[in-house]
Amino acid sequence: MLFGILRENDHRVSVTPELAKKFISEGHEVCFEIGAGTTAYFNDSSYTAVGATEKSREDILKTANVLITLAPISKEEVELLSEGTLLFSSFEPFQDASICELYATKGISAFSFDMIPRTTIAQSMDVLSSMASIAGYKAVLKATELLPRYMPMLSTAAGTVPPSKVLILGAGVAGLQAIATAKRLGAQVEAFDTRAASKEEVQSLGAKFVEVAGANDDTNAGGYAVEQSEEYKKKQAELINQKIEKADVVITTAQLRGRPAPTLISEEAVKSMKPGSVIVDIASSTGGNCALTEDAKVVKKHDVFIVGNSNLAADISEQASVLFSKNVQNYFKLMLTKEGFNFDFSDEIILQSCIVYKGEVIYGNEAKQQALVPAPQVEETAEA
Repeated sequence: MLFGILRENDHRVSVTPELAKKFISEGHEVCFEIGAGTTAYFNDSSYTAVGATEKSREDILKTANVLITLAPISKEEVELLSEGTLLFSSFEPFQDASICELYATKGISAFSFDMIPRTTIAQSMDVLSSMASIAGYKAVLKATELLPRYMPMLSTAAGTVPPSKVLILGAGVAGLQAIATAKRLGAQVEAFDTRAASKEEVQSLGAKFVEVAGANDDTNAGGYAVEQSEEYKKKQAELINQKIEKADVVITTAQLRGRPAPTLISEEAVKSMKPGSVIVDIASSTGGNCALTEDAKVVKKHDVFIVGNSNLAADISEQASVLFSKNVQNYFKLMLTKEGFNFDFSDEIILQSCIVYKGEVIYGNEAKQQALVPAPQVEETAEA
């Protein structure tokens, strides 16, 4: 198999030299685009040193059997692919399922990292969790850069400085890492989440859990929040607004899979915050949790800094690339052999992550999905 590594519009790289070396050691070939890993501090020589070959982007698209990318390649580049090419990326078919038709018409197969079930057995290959953890950490550091106040309590000759108050909205992987980071910096931390299971996790990190009674809890939502009743939303808004008014920093992470992010911070709530306060909205790419968020921008509204950034993991490009690549390596253990790929669709992880297979759209089509699962073998028994 020929694996292709592309330079992307991201500071990260999908395949590190270490993973490229592993592919090569197993008898496969690896080619890379010039500068593919430069912004993640993996220069071209680190790839050639392990046996990878430098090629132009067009050559890679036309000749590679396997492409592993952080984000999907463009529609125009899909046209350059050969029939039978295997694509691995975060396709987000739940946002736009039409992407599957594009790949199907080319007779290729596509596997989506963001469709890997978020189960215990799949933790080592969960790209979403790896990147979310980095984003939660970086969100706190972004806030400290803009905040005109200290995070920890300090006793100085000029007097005592009180600790900053940090409010985390959404206690998933990103939120929990944000809590841990803010606590390490000495802040007073409170966290809110609709999922009751989050309470113990929040408290175990030393933060106070902000609880609103009556939430719809869905333990099968794959780490995402679920839609709530209007009555609950009203109670939630009242309590959160009280907490926001006192907070120095608010970090929001709440997202609904395949739907716009819920608005948790109104413009009125922003107006109530102390001048110089900071909001970091990790859900900005799907609409944002703050009504004033602008995706991929830092804006100042009503004397409050609002950071809209859903790609904070790219700011820690080297470590994010290493973790992403390790997730890919663990995922490929299920299907990659020295002879090539062997897809055992009786494995739920492989089945759920496959969105297109050999030109057939699998995502959203339960019949075709089940048709991929091999029939159980019945052992013949000798007659007595």
